[in-house]
Amino acid sequence: LAHASMLTKQGILNAEELIQITDGLNQVREEIESGEFEWKIQDEDLHMGIEKRLTSIIGDAGKKLHTARSRNDQVAVDFRMYVLKHNRIIASKIKELISVFVDLAKEHKETILPGMTHLQHAQPISFAFHMLAYASMFKRDYERFIESYKRNNKNPLGCAALAGTPHNIDRFETTKALGFDEPTINCLDTVSDRDFALEILFNISMLMMHASRISEELIIWSTSEFGFITLSDEYSTGSSIMPQKKNPDVPELIRGKTGRAYGNLIALLTVMKGLPLAYNKDTQEDKEPVFDSVKNALISIEILKETLKTMTVNKENMYKACKKGHLTATDLADYLVNKGVPFREAHHITGRAVALAESKGMDLSDLSLEELKSIDKRIGDDLDLSLENSMKSRKSYGATAPERVKEQIEYFEKFLKESE
Repeated sequence: LAHASMLTKQGILNAEELIQITDGLNQVREEIESGEFEWKIQDEDLHMGIEKRLTSIIGDAGKKLHTARSRNDQVAVDFRMYVLKHNRIIASKIKELISVFVDLAKEHKETILPGMTHLQHAQPISFAFHMLAYASMFKRDYERFIESYKRNNKNPLGCAALAGTPHNIDRFETTKALGFDEPTINCLDTVSDRDFALEILFNISMLMMHASRISEELIIWSTSEFGFITLSDEYSTGSSIMPQKKNPDVPELIRGKTGRAYGNLIALLTVMKGLPLAYNKDTQEDKEPVFDSVKNALISIEILKETLKTMTVNKENMYKACKKGHLTATDLADYLVNKGVPFREAHHITGRAVALAESKGMDLSDLSLEELKSIDKRIGDDLDLSLENSMKSRKSYGATAPERVKEQIEYFEKFLKESE
């Protein structure tokens, strides 16, 4: 329709032909959408099928529509518009997911859980802080999809087969009509370019990697060994043979679909790696991987969002877990450094304190002040190795202290509002 309108403005079609083509194309669209359109194998492809149907409806005027265009630039336009549309749709879904992480953070600024490195207990952090780490990840995903949209919002129509056309067309006119920012600059590149498709596949792969990471933690946290969360019955299943079990099927499925997204990216990269310019039929293999990844990304993000919204956070179990592994050991070392003790010496003193706690079957945070003072005379009455103090003492920008977490929540709320 945009092409026909432009051809008319350029004097290549007349007004009557435009009316006929417009009415005919609208009828074809209605037939396709209603399922009445008859696709015929002898028509070679959908482009020829549509053109033949248009011509059967309006006569010879239908044969003029293909002036100054090729199936090569047609498919480049169609596929690019599909990808650009879904860049924005996926970005919108990511924002909804970020909003869930922000809501969880608001609720759990004071909820303490063990922060880990190497999956070993390291330092006490707030559950809010942990959730905002994922908000940060998914915000980068959002930005990738939006940047891809901006970078690839260029119009291929009018490039024809590969070298442009001798007809006096106006590519800026169709650019405006179709909502692109500008026409592509080089026709030879345009008809063979699938960077936009590879970008959405990469962006989805990164998105799914992040979704898989939170899924892995949900799986671990829901085990009896951790017990940090309880997944709702709606987003988990029972065992077919063991009635006591609740399986974290949704996070497992998301984790599994991540490999599928990676495969789709590698598949198209492999298709493209040896293609000479310009168009080659190999690029017909670009659609299935993109359609599949888009579909599964949208499903995965939607169901992950609902899983997070409906799970129960078991604060007491998180707090009990913080009593294992002597999470405030670094706080003791930092305290001694602030008293003028060289860090390496402070490290050794802390080791002795941990050994004392171990010998008593206690966590370091539960040792009395007198017991701590017995280790080194520089330990004074101002030492506080409680989990709460440890978490709240980390006040550097971006840290886990409640006031810093509040700043992070405000940051993400501002982002969500400004990106509406």
